Amino acid sequence: MRTRVKICGITRAEDAQAAIQAGADALGFVFYPPSPRHVEVAQAAAIIRSLPPFVTSVALFVNADRETIAEVVRETGIDLLQFHGNECPEYCAEHGRPWIKAVRMKEDIDLEKTAADYAAARALLLDAYQPGVPGGTGAVFDWERIPAHLAGRIILAGGLTPDNVADAIRQVKPWAVDVSGGVEAKKGIKDADRIQRFMRGVELGQE
Repeated sequence: MRTRVKICGITRAEDAQAAIQAGADALGFVFYPPSPRHVEVAQAAAIIRSLPPFVTSVALFVNADRETIAEVVRETGIDLLQFHGNECPEYCAEHGRPWIKAVRMKEDIDLEKTAADYAAARALLLDAYQPGVPGGTGAVFDWERIPAHLAGRIILAGGLTPDNVADAIRQVKPWAVDVSGGVEAKKGIKDADRIQRFMRGVELGQE
């Protein structure tokens, strides 16, 4: 089964096109102002309007209020919501879009219980834990902590690069992988060559 790929932290139309041309299945847009990859609603809407069919647009939020989420949904027509904060399952489900829940892999996290609590999510996105940082740390966590039977619900994130993504896929066999910093020239600016190399790594991981 083919591993899907999401390129997150898109801020420029040219980066979106580079990701699409390389074969990305989904593009992520960060609506969290403290992030260096934050994108304004109008800017994201313009990029999303240029996307071809069958490329999923994903909006990333961190403890955002209802009005913020509603504005993004209304103005961008975003396909999927991604929650990176302390949002409860009920809150995630009330915005009229399918959603995924990011889980920071703290040492004491009970992934089985979290998967059950967020059973309505389309997937769980697993990211490395760093105190005070909701995501995009560039750190890798121990992939052996992921139960094999959950792999089909997992989007693997956290420190993935063109150099380690093949090993990650071979070991975890996730439904999808998610990358941001690992394909950047600098924060918020993607590198087309690194995106291509990442996609080649994904292919290698499935051979």
